[in-house]
Amino acid sequence: MTNRVVITGYGITSPIGNTPETFWTNLEAGNSGIDAITKFDATETGITVAGEVKDFPFDKYFVHKDKKRMDTFSIYAVYAALEALSMAGINTEDDTIDNDRFGAIIGSGIGGLPVIQEQGARLATRGPKRIAPLFVPLSIANMATGNVALRVKASGVSRAEVTACAAGTNAIGSAFREIKHGYADIMLAGGTEAAICDLGVGGFANLTALTKETDPKRASIPFDKNRSGFVLGEGSGVLVLESLEHAQKRGATILAEIVGYGSTNDAHHMTTPLPEGSGAAKAMQLALDEAGIQASEVGYINAHGTSTQANEKGEALAIHTVFGDDENVLVSSTKALTGHALGAAGGIEAIATLQAIQHQYAPVNAGTTELDENTSIINVVLGQGKKHDIKYAISNSLGFGGHNAVIALKKWEGE
Repeated sequence: MTNRVVITGYGITSPIGNTPETFWTNLEAGNSGIDAITKFDATETGITVAGEVKDFPFDKYFVHKDKKRMDTFSIYAVYAALEALSMAGINTEDDTIDNDRFGAIIGSGIGGLPVIQEQGARLATRGPKRIAPLFVPLSIANMATGNVALRVKASGVSRAEVTACAAGTNAIGSAFREIKHGYADIMLAGGTEAAICDLGVGGFANLTALTKETDPKRASIPFDKNRSGFVLGEGSGVLVLESLEHAQKRGATILAEIVGYGSTNDAHHMTTPLPEGSGAAKAMQLALDEAGIQASEVGYINAHGTSTQANEKGEALAIHTVFGDDENVLVSSTKALTGHALGAAGGIEAIATLQAIQHQYAPVNAGTTELDENTSIINVVLGQGKKHDIKYAISNSLGFGGHNAVIALKKWEGE
């Protein structure tokens, strides 16, 4: 016996908004949150733009001492989790919540990179005795999950997915399976990242992964023939997942259903995906198989689409392998608006996919003007978003290390 799994709430902090309403307004309009780097002087890195979180409402849930006990990636995750629970109408102090069946799985690609940079510099200049006592619990990647669980008393299934840029989607898929197979009633799931610092930008720049484009509107242009690298982003997206029975019993508003999950590995290269995209194609097909649907039933794909040449050639081929020339399947990468938030991307983009279903609207692949022979084989949404019949949608996340993760969502129709 298995459980159906539904989404009853979500929270978001991102370069295009810190509330569901603002996030959707900018997503629908194609308004980018990519702009000049302000978190540090990036001149020596040769990189000028990033997708930074703006006007973060720190005071809503935090006090000053929280900055000393949590790195920013954890703060983002706690914020998104609390917002998600509020939307879901879940009071964690309520005696009707079985805390032992309430868990959290939140992915992060790196964890507390700014504090790693800061304490590494302190080690070099002041010696090991001057390293901050909380350095380790501030920086390790599982502490987003740990801090969320601590804050909301989630004492059930608890772990972190650390699969680079697939981490957020792997976390949602793992949480889906925990509920589906009866190990939990409620799960907080998603991703978080805050890696915009000298070490993060410098490291990706020296890997030649980041674009050197200075025009924010032309920096992240997924699937465009002139794409030249990704833009580093940040933020967090966290969903509340529940068993259908649990959600209905408490009278929750159901937003959508998770119906499938696929996870594979290219087993090919540290950073470069399989050229033909076969690993990503297998992950998509696995998600469809678990959902029990045909490719022709999918109306929208939120692509991984990082604005890099190798990634999008492979992903386009993967999508074409599974979906063929079906014109009903619209594709866009919302990284054109947010940049690439690494481990947070899957959480943020799951919310974008959910909102696409709710509004029956496929967001534009903003900034992209001309596809090349490698990407024109799929139906990328150009110019402006489109009203579209979306009963099923999938969200792709593909990460360094060959990780491929895909979730399939279904429109909730009250069944």
